Amino acid sequence: QVQLVESGGGQVEVGGSLRLSCVASGSNFIINVMGWYRQAPGKQRELVATITSGGNTNYARSVKGRFTISRDNAENTVYLQMNSLKPEDTSVYYCNTGATVNGYGMYYWGKGTLVTVSS
Repeated sequence: QVQLVESGGGQVEVGGSLRLSCVASGSNFIINVMGWYRQAPGKQRELVATITSGGNTNYARSVKGRFTISRDNAENTVYLQMNSLKPEDTSVYYCNTGATVNGYGMYYWGKGTLVTVSS
């Protein structure tokens, strides 16, 4: 099993910045891809950004140029630096990882952290 714990959410004004963190813990696992998704009220969960163990990144078009995903492989931690925040970025942000656990590929989700951007 892998547990994901997010932190860093909160309320910020339009144009402000926040940094989200997500730490993976457990036993007998290897983290492969890590990513951030978000879900606004009444909407489907959507991809924000992903990063592979080799550092290859992928961003949703809506956040490209404003958000930066990074990771610390030694600490099994992924970060999301969010700049120039807009009201439409208001969502619950979820950490996700694809991991190999005891030889099996598995996906895990964190419980989410709320980001509110106010005008």
